[in-house]
Amino acid sequence: MSSITADDLRTRVADFLAAHDFSAMDRLEFLRARFDAGLAWVHFPEGLGGLGAARALQSVVDEEFTAAGAPDNEPRKNVIGLGMAAPTILAFGTPEQRARYLRPLWTGEEIWCQLFSEPGAGSDLAALGTRAVRDGDDWVVTGQKVWTSGAHMARWAILVTRTDPDIPKHQGMTYFLCDMTAPGVEVRPLRQITGEAEFNEVFLTSVRIPDAQRIGAVGEGWKVAQTTLMNERVAIGGTVYPREGGMIAPVVKTWRERPELRTPELQDRLVKLWVEAETLRLAGTRLRQQLASGAPGPEGSAMKVAFSELNQAVSGLEIELLGEDGLTYDDWTFRRSESVDFTRRSPGYRYLRAKGNSIEGGTSEVLRNIISERVLGMPSEPRVDKDVAWKDLPR
Repeated sequence: MSSITADDLRTRVADFLAAHDFSAMDRLEFLRARFDAGLAWVHFPEGLGGLGAARALQSVVDEEFTAAGAPDNEPRKNVIGLGMAAPTILAFGTPEQRARYLRPLWTGEEIWCQLFSEPGAGSDLAALGTRAVRDGDDWVVTGQKVWTSGAHMARWAILVTRTDPDIPKHQGMTYFLCDMTAPGVEVRPLRQITGEAEFNEVFLTSVRIPDAQRIGAVGEGWKVAQTTLMNERVAIGGTVYPREGGMIAPVVKTWRERPELRTPELQDRLVKLWVEAETLRLAGTRLRQQLASGAPGPEGSAMKVAFSELNQAVSGLEIELLGEDGLTYDDWTFRRSESVDFTRRSPGYRYLRAKGNSIEGGTSEVLRNIISERVLGMPSEPRVDKDVAWKDLPR
C-alpha cells in the first residue's frame, strides 16, 4: 500500500499549479502535463497517470484542481472511456496498449464508445453474433451493434466479438479495441424519446482490426467484458452527489420556492424519496471506499438498480408537482448530443430520459439476477444453453 497521504497530494497539486499556469497554457497541454505528473488517476501506476496511491484519495486531487479553477477533462463527454475502457485496458492491456491509449483517453483527445449490445443480444450479451475471423496479423469483423452512446463522436471503441461459433457462447468471445474511423465502420443515429440521438447503431462491414488491438487472450472476451460491465454499473449508478444533489435537487428547490404546489400526499412522497436519495448517497460513499481496496464487484449492480428506480420515481414526482407546467418540454429539436445532463435540462427531459436508466448498463431484471446469485448466494436460474455450441442455439 502506498504511503502517499492526502496532505502529500495537496502539496503535489500546489507545486504543479505553481509550475503550470493554466490561464497561460493551452488546455490540452495542461491536461497532458497533469497526467504525466501522476495527478490524473492517482491510484493508477506511475507513468500511466497515477502515483500508485489509494483510490479514495482521488477526490482530494480533484477538489484541489476545481478550487483553483483549473480546466478539467470534460468527463461528461467521455464517460465510457473514463469509466469503462480505461480500467479494462489497465487490467488486461499490454504495456504498449496502456502507454498508447490511456493518456489521450484521460485528456479527452480521444473519445470512446462501447460496441457490446446487438439487436439479438442485449440482456443476454453472450449471445452476440458479430464475427471476427483471423486473417494473418489482422481480424476481419462483420456485424451490427446497437444502443451505442457517443459513437458519433468516438475515436475508439471497446468491442466484443464472436471468434469461435463451435463452442458454448461464453467461451467463444474475444475483446478488441476498434478504430471508429476504420473503413467499414458506419454509425447511424437512433432518435430517442427525448428527441435527441445520444446513441446510435453501428454497422461493421469487413472491418480490419490488427491483432495488436486485441485485449486479453483469444476466447477470453467474456472474462474481459465482465471487468468492463462491473465498472460500467459503478460509473452509472455509483456517482456520489452531495446531500440533496442529483435528481432530487430540482424537486426540492421547486418545493421550497413554490409552496402553492404542495399537498400532503406529495409531501409524504417527497420525504420518502429524499430519504431514499440520502440512503443511496451514503451507500455510494461506502461503495467508493470499498473500491479503494480493489476492483468493483457485483455490489455495483445493486447501486445501479437503486439509482434507476430513484431517478424514475423522482422525475415522475416532479412532473406531478408542477401540474400543467410539468407537461411542457424545452426542445424537441433533433440533435446528436454529446452528453446526458439531468440537472440543467427541463423536468420533461428528466422524466423522459430517466426511462432509459433501467435499460442502459444492464437491465434492472438482469441486475437483480446478479444480485441474487452473486451477492445473496441464491441458486442460479436454470440455463439450458450453458453447454450448447453458439451455432446450435435457436434464434
